[in-house]
Amino acid sequence: MNEQRLLLVDGMAILFRAYFATSFGGSVRKTSAGLPVNAVHGFVRYFMDAVNTFNPTHVACCWDMGSKTFRTAQYDGYKSNRPAAPEDLIPQFDLVKEVVASFDVPNIGIEGFEADDCIGTLAAALKSQAQIFVVTGDHDMLQLVDDRVSVAIMKKGIGNYMVYTPASLMEERQLTPAQIIDLKGLMGDTSDNYPGVKGIGEKTAHKLIQEHGSIDSLLANLDAISKTVRAKIEADLEMLHLSRDLATMLRRSCGRRAGRLLLGI
Repeated sequence: MNEQRLLLVDGMAILFRAYFATSFGGSVRKTSAGLPVNAVHGFVRYFMDAVNTFNPTHVACCWDMGSKTFRTAQYDGYKSNRPAAPEDLIPQFDLVKEVVASFDVPNIGIEGFEADDCIGTLAAALKSQAQIFVVTGDHDMLQLVDDRVSVAIMKKGIGNYMVYTPASLMEERQLTPAQIIDLKGLMGDTSDNYPGVKGIGEKTAHKLIQEHGSIDSLLANLDAISKTVRAKIEADLEMLHLSRDLATMLRRSCGRRAGRLLLGI
């Protein structure tokens, strides 16, 4: 029996990518009734290419369900720097889900959580039953990589992916998947608008994680680092821990229920 292959699609990331790829000229494709559909058309092209590329036996599409999540409750500034969605994209949010459903693909989203958390939970729950492929443009997803979960980061143009496994992630970045989280805890994330440790950028954060392995090991060995960096960390310990929490995707197992819903087992 051939192994099952589950494709988890980061719906919102792809929809936004499709919108901006098709609206840069200022002309937005619309129906005869005036409903904008450029993002939906672009989404379908990306979606079908991913299906053809990764040849899954099962597919699910995960979505954000609004801007308020448990992370915004933890930190008011989380993603507060994001501009509002373009007006001609908003009507396409519901329309694209109708299109996905018409392919007999489940749309999955939970109020108060991000698509990332749904993808992380489904990957953790189902990787023993299927090889998992995650298609996204979000490098934060690299924390999910393991021997059963590959993360395909979309590059410019349709059909261009960088597929990460534990080996390719280590080769490119000299980091394990778990260290992706600790890196963000130290350096923060300007896109998601959490600061990490003030004064520590990506280069220093990367060096610290490589040398110490993790934030926990680093904090246990602060005497071994320079006084300047130590002072920055000690002055921002609370934000360090909060930033690491914000960077961590939930992977709460939904076990048999997820398997029954998506894989029929």
